[in-house]
Amino acid sequence: MLTLSSIGTQIAAKRRALGWTQSRLARQASVGRSTLDALENARMEELGYSRIARILSALGMELVLQDRGSAPDEIGRENPGDESPDQRR
Repeated sequence: MLTLSSIGTQIAAKRRALGWTQSRLARQASVGRSTLDALENARMEELGYSRIARILSALGMELVLQDRGSAPDEIGRENPGDESPDQRR
């Protein structure tokens, strides 16, 4: 599952790759620098979609939805060979 913390980590990495400060990104995305700092440092539990979308847009990124089964790597399965009883048929 995608978490706000992992989104914040990716935002911070992209911002740094662009050579931008938090202040610059905050201005570009019309969000507070303290909000951006809390997001990047996993100190935020919730953030509305519109603010996340503005931050991602300012960085040239987007949030993409897909079925879990179509993800390149399935995270969370401890034993890939283990199948639930329903999958053994």
